[in-house]
Amino acid sequence: MTKQSVPDLQRSIEPLDPIWQKVRTEAEQIAREEPALASFVFATVLNHRQLEQAVCHRLAQRLEHSDVDRGLLRQTFDEVMGNDPELRNAFRADLSAVFERDPACSRYVEPLLYFKGFHALQTQRLAHQLWKSGRRDFALYLQSQSSRIFGIDIHPAAKIGLGVFIDHGHAIVVGETAVIGNNVSILHNVTLGGTGKKGGDRHPKIGDHVLIGAGAKILGDIKIGCGSKVAAGSVVLADVPPKTTVAGVPAKKVGAVVCHEPELTMDQTLDNCREEDE
Repeated sequence: MTKQSVPDLQRSIEPLDPIWQKVRTEAEQIAREEPALASFVFATVLNHRQLEQAVCHRLAQRLEHSDVDRGLLRQTFDEVMGNDPELRNAFRADLSAVFERDPACSRYVEPLLYFKGFHALQTQRLAHQLWKSGRRDFALYLQSQSSRIFGIDIHPAAKIGLGVFIDHGHAIVVGETAVIGNNVSILHNVTLGGTGKKGGDRHPKIGDHVLIGAGAKILGDIKIGCGSKVAAGSVVLADVPPKTTVAGVPAKKVGAVVCHEPELTMDQTLDNCREEDE
């Protein structure tokens, strides 16, 4: 059986997937302008019919180790995708989130090829499905590899919504019982952790449309309300009401969030807050 040519693959890809179409167009441009990367770009993007295939291939590339080779990783990822087709929506939502919110990202193809925050998040999504299906050792192996390679440690049991953006991604920790809602932006050096040694439900619950600034620590089984903002460097130990900005150590309310979706503006200053009694 002969390999399909790039034009043949282009004609056979899904016609109603504009994000994937855009990724392929950008990849073709890279291959033309950087011949040294042509083989890499072809293997990672242009040799696939669907975005989810390209994502699984790229993750297998990056997570490969002598313990578990690339082929077995890719086979496992394909099985997970087959059992949970909703992952395709998560991949696209997260890719769009990076493109829309990161001023350093000018093309959809960039997170797929290069961004460790995107790679670590998609690895956790696959590990989460393995965890739910009872394959906990493989899920924990993926967590270990992701932590080692990307410097981002997210427990496979953590529940994460769609459209999540992890900016830079260095030194992020998310605990086992943490929940992250839809359309959340998380900057580097953030911890969603527990306190003490108690078991059970012990990690934060992050609502939709939340912005968590660089270096923030949110600890314990507490709730961060929808549309809230946690300022950089804050240590949050108590519930945060919706549409509220907190800052400090320990964090305190400093005002209400004026903008509708702070995770989109990515504004870590306190300028868009107003006093609650105004």
